[in-house]
Amino acid sequence: MKFHIDTRRTVGKRDPMIYGQFIEHFHRQIYGGIYDPGNPLSGKEGFREDVIRAMQRIKVPVLRWPGGCFVSAHHWKDAVGKNRVPTFDKAWRVEEPNTFGTDEYIAFCRRVGCEPYICTNAGTGTAEEMSDWVEYCNLKTEGPYAKQRIANGHSDPFKVKYWSIGNENYGGWEIGAKTATEWGRLVTESAKMIQRVDPSIELSAAALADLDWNINLLKNCGERLAWISIHDYWDGIHQTNDYANYEQCMAYTNYLEDKVAKVRGLLCAMGLEKQIRIAFDEWNLRGWYHPNSHSLKLGINPDDYIKPRDLNDENCRYTMADAVFTACFLNMANRNCDIVGMTNYAPVVNTRGLIYTQKDGIVLRSTYHVFDLYVNGLGDTVLDSFVSDMPVLKIRDKAGNLVETPALDLLATLNPDGNIVIAAVNKDPGEAQTLQVVMEKLPQRVSIQTLSGKSIDAFNDMGRNDAVPGAAAETRYNTETGISLPPHSVSIVRFFGDSLPADSYVE
Repeated sequence: MKFHIDTRRTVGKRDPMIYGQFIEHFHRQIYGGIYDPGNPLSGKEGFREDVIRAMQRIKVPVLRWPGGCFVSAHHWKDAVGKNRVPTFDKAWRVEEPNTFGTDEYIAFCRRVGCEPYICTNAGTGTAEEMSDWVEYCNLKTEGPYAKQRIANGHSDPFKVKYWSIGNENYGGWEIGAKTATEWGRLVTESAKMIQRVDPSIELSAAALADLDWNINLLKNCGERLAWISIHDYWDGIHQTNDYANYEQCMAYTNYLEDKVAKVRGLLCAMGLEKQIRIAFDEWNLRGWYHPNSHSLKLGINPDDYIKPRDLNDENCRYTMADAVFTACFLNMANRNCDIVGMTNYAPVVNTRGLIYTQKDGIVLRSTYHVFDLYVNGLGDTVLDSFVSDMPVLKIRDKAGNLVETPALDLLATLNPDGNIVIAAVNKDPGEAQTLQVVMEKLPQRVSIQTLSGKSIDAFNDMGRNDAVPGAAAETRYNTETGISLPPHSVSIVRFFGDSLPADSYVE
C-alpha cells in the first residue's frame, strides 16, 4: 500500500479547536469529576488538580458547557452569587445543587488554559435570558448583570467569545423541542439580542444534517452565525448499553464524514461556506447510557434510571476500538479543516470520557492517549494526499451485514519546522499493515510512536495501563520495506532531517 503525499499542496491549516472537549451536568462529570471540594486531590477552588494537569497535557483549546440536554431547563441565574438554591434538573431527573455555575466554570477554564464555550437555554429559556447571560459575562459595568458579576467578585469581564444557541432542540427528547420554523425564528431573535450586547462574539446554533431544518435556520439567521452545530454518537446505546464490538466499531468509520459532507453542501449551496464553519460540538463513538430517562416510559425507581448510569464508568469498556475510532474521527476533521473549525469530544471526564476520576486518582483511557498523540505530535497544516492499493477489510456491522472498510486511515501534515508528520491508523484487528510513503523529497530518518495495546480489548484502569503509547523510536526509513503498522493501532510517523522550505507549500 502506497501513501502519496503532494508536498506542493495543502488542504488547509487546521484550527486547534478541533481538539476541543465538552462537559455536562450529568452524573459524575461535574460533581465528583472536575469539581470535587474536600477531596485531597482538589485545590482551594474545589477543582481536581490531577484532572487539570491531564487536560493541560492535551492542550484542551475549548470546553463546551453546561450541556447538553441539561441546559434546556437550566437557568443560569440560579447558579451565580452567594445564595445558591438547589433546583430539580428535569433533563436528568436529579437535584442540581447549582454550586458549580458560570463563575466556577470560567475559573476552571482559566486554570486549564482553554476558551469557554457556553451553550444557552433555548428550551425553557428566552432570548432575553440568553442575552442577560452575555451581559453578565462580557459587559464591563453596564446594566444589572455586569454589576452582579462585579459584586460576585469578578471586576473584569469574562470575555466569553463562543456561544451556542440551544442544544439538540430538533429532538423530541429535548426539553423545549422546536419545529424547524419555530427554531429559525427563535434563533434570529436570540442572536439579535445577544449581538446587541456584544457584537464581537461568535455564535453557533443547534442544527443537524437535515435540509428543512437547516434551510429554515440559515435563511432566517445565517447572516448572524459564525458556526453551525452538529452532533453524533455512532453507537447509539443510550437505552441498552449494548456495546458494538471491535469490528462493528470499524464499520461505523465508513460514516464519519456523512454529516459534514451534507452540511458543507448546504452551506455552499447557500453561499455561506466562507462565513459559517461547522462546530461538531458533541461527538463520541458511544452514546451515553441513561435508560428510562428520555424515553416515553420513564423509570420510577432510581435504580431503574439513575443507578444504571454508573455503568458508563466501567473502564474495561474503553478499549482499542474506541481509540482507533477516535483517531479516524480526528483524521476526518483534519481533512475537512477548511470547513470544520471545532469539535468537542463528549465528555472529557467520566461517563464515556477521556479521563476517569475516583477518590484517590485518575485513569487516562485509551482515547485520551489518541488526543495526546495528535495534539502533541501532528502538524497543523494538512497536506494533499492519496492512497494506491489500499487493503480492504471485510467485516460485520452491528446489523449483521457484511461490509467493507479501508484497512488504513491516513493523514499527512506539515509541522512548523517543515517536517512531514503522518497519522497512520490501522483498523485491521489482527494483521499488521505496511505503509510505503511516496513524496517528492523523502527524508531518510523517521520517528514512530504507536498506541496499539496487547489486544483489541486492551484498556486502562487503576493500576493497569494496557492501552498506552510506546516510546517514540527513531530509525532510518527503508523505501522498499516501508513501515509496519501493528494491528488495531494508532501511530504518529514523523519524517525529519531534510525538511522542505516553508515556501514550497501552496494552498
